[in-house]
Amino acid sequence: MTASDPVPAITEAEATGDIAAIYADIRATLGVPVVNLIWRYLATMPGALAWTWGSLRPLYASGQVASAAAHLQGALDLPDLPPWPASALAAAGLDAAACTSIRQMLATYDRGNSLNLVALSAFRAHARGEADPTPLPATAPGTGIEASLPPLIPIGEMAPALADLVHRLNAIGDPEQRVLASLYRHLAHWPPFLALAWTRLAPLDAAGAVGPMIARNRETARGIGRRLAAAIPARDVHLDPAVRAEAEAAVDLFIGYAISRMVPLGAILSRSMPDQGGSVRS
Repeated sequence: MTASDPVPAITEAEATGDIAAIYADIRATLGVPVVNLIWRYLATMPGALAWTWGSLRPLYASGQVASAAAHLQGALDLPDLPPWPASALAAAGLDAAACTSIRQMLATYDRGNSLNLVALSAFRAHARGEADPTPLPATAPGTGIEASLPPLIPIGEMAPALADLVHRLNAIGDPEQRVLASLYRHLAHWPPFLALAWTRLAPLDAAGAVGPMIARNRETARGIGRRLAAAIPARDVHLDPAVRAEAEAAVDLFIGYAISRMVPLGAILSRSMPDQGGSVRS
């Protein structure tokens, strides 16, 4: 397992100039405190971030993407698993403050991944001429996440055992590990939680449940994307053909594997958390 990330990215801390401005716009428009990896990856390709974001921003700003993302979340077909008891988290050394931060982290990625999956699926459907004029059903959009999250931990700065656990989690649903999910790197601030996440997700993977779950989510997102694609406005923006091909391949990689995988897996972890008011029995 490599100690580096499989795809390059310009981090939020590294971003300057136009890229930093687009990152700020992405956070504000999506209503999340982080810029997801697909955008940070596109930022490494000259002009690709502005080209992709410029095409999709009107859909995000109009609320159509948020409504479509809520439709996707409502269509998730997940295993019926009970949440962990509050005592399990407490016994693992996760206090109330840690649990609050973890909930915020999971909610942030649930929102960002769902928004980006339907929007980028629409982006590719539009490019392929696969738009479906059938309107999506009206679905109340979710609300933005206001939180101050700790920085993303580089995999090379983790203790070996923690890095190994992150990679093992990342292999669930994608044994080739084509993309290192940022969620696991972010959750590495709380190693006991990653251990709990492993006990929840690994048995599902061993039972053969994860692959079909990801495939169902991917196909649902593609269907939603085709119906959302009709709303993408026409733009006459030149992008170097080689860069365009690289950017389209990046989007295909993320909607085909990375994001379509993390939407259901992230939702399972979110639903595994006990209610905010959960208490430990004395």
